[in-house]
Amino acid sequence: MNGNAHVLVVDDDINICEIIRIYLEKDNFQVSVAYDGKKALDIFKDKAPDIVILDIMLPGMDGWQVCREIRKLSAIPIIMLSAKDETFNKVLGLELGADDYMVKPFEPKELIARIRAVLRRYDRHEEVPQQLVFPGLVINKSNYTVKLNGNDLELPPKELELLYFLAANPNKVFTREQLLENVWGFDFYGDTRTVDVHIKRLREKFEAGDYKWQIKTVWGVGYKFEVK
Repeated sequence: MNGNAHVLVVDDDINICEIIRIYLEKDNFQVSVAYDGKKALDIFKDKAPDIVILDIMLPGMDGWQVCREIRKLSAIPIIMLSAKDETFNKVLGLELGADDYMVKPFEPKELIARIRAVLRRYDRHEEVPQQLVFPGLVINKSNYTVKLNGNDLELPPKELELLYFLAANPNKVFTREQLLENVWGFDFYGDTRTVDVHIKRLREKFEAGDYKWQIKTVWGVGYKFEVK
């Protein structure tokens, strides 16, 4: 999936939407446009786009809220747009499940390159088996469910995706930067605490049991899903 993919552009700036639309259509993307959060969700539910370009500052429902609502329904890629180049906003975008983050003003060609990169990563992940099975643990990425000892385990999307990525590569060590790139999908220069936070939350949910697998810290390097 790349050219001919359906892109939903959400921004209250009509000029920005028009510029993005022109460049995307020139590259053979299908484009839908929304100028507020409510309309964006309506289009998302109606047309099921392949990727969402989402501004943070929107009238009524802001981009953070829209991102949360989309993540309740789907794991499709989301690229956040913001006029603020602040670490806090980037970390929050990661936490809520965004796949990339661009600061305004930006070059439309760079946005298109990032759209293509995110879609490639998303397609690649879809080629991996969607269900991973370990003793006492079943991770199903096709319907975003996890079963622990036969019981449903509620996980936010990014916690599930992080667990899935590590478990799909058992006993392989990944740095925090590699996890950000592969799970959240963008090169994030700055605070990598978001990975540590998600790992901590996952461990808290597994700490009561004695399993033949664990998320292990490799000091000075990163993390791995260790299978004994």
